[in-house]
Amino acid sequence: MSDDDHVYLSLAESHDDSDARWAFGTGFEDPLYGVDTSVPDGVDAAALADLCLALGDDALVLAQRLAEWVSRAPELEEEVALANIGLDLLGQSRLLYSRAGQTDGTGRGEDAYAYFRDAADFRNVTLAELPNGDFAFSVLRLLVFASWRLAHFTELASASDPVLAAIAAKGVKELAYHRQYAAEWVVRLGDGTEESHTRMLTALEAQAPHWAELFAAHDVRDAVLADLHQVLDTAGLPMPDVPPLTSRGREGEHTGHLGPLLAELQSVARAHPEATW
Repeated sequence: MSDDDHVYLSLAESHDDSDARWAFGTGFEDPLYGVDTSVPDGVDAAALADLCLALGDDALVLAQRLAEWVSRAPELEEEVALANIGLDLLGQSRLLYSRAGQTDGTGRGEDAYAYFRDAADFRNVTLAELPNGDFAFSVLRLLVFASWRLAHFTELASASDPVLAAIAAKGVKELAYHRQYAAEWVVRLGDGTEESHTRMLTALEAQAPHWAELFAAHDVRDAVLADLHQVLDTAGLPMPDVPPLTSRGREGEHTGHLGPLLAELQSVARAHPEATW
């Protein structure tokens, strides 16, 4: 068995249940506990840490947005689906934060990254932090995000760092479902009533300015745009032009929406640091 296979099996077998139950103060062990976390020769540890932190931030912030649909989704089935997708992303963020702490020289755990950084310290893409808007806006955002992240994780599954490669390989299966779920809704709404079609058009117009940041962060533009074009064409929706890069969440320049999101996310941890229950 190769080192990559060993790491992947360790992640796949040991952490699926804990991902769904983890929250601040619950005292779960490091999600990479028991995995060989040494950085291979030839891998830039600082660059690896930066990448894990950025991808972890993307997942955490969008997971929080998806959690906001609980009790508000149009149907109970969709509420459960969105909550489960959010839990998948939360699990990815836990693994990525743990890897970042092992490779950036700080030794910080996942709670430190999630709860004790300010907005300017986050490196998520701005698309993830935008308010949910209506259901059309949220499922379109999920489609774009999942398509982009799936393409990137597919590449990272063969990364030189076996831990990151295993995290990505595990995430690919989850992201494929996220993309499928969102694509079905985008087609249903785009090719639905006049009202649902109009709402999808509005969502496209609002989100397209944030797409360039995705492709600047990770060069998977052609694959992602081809994927999105196929879904949008089926939905009877136009493929928008992608404006030049203006949003720079990877550099810590965020919209005014991230601060309030983090204030809610971090309130208990900041009020009761080091608490356990």
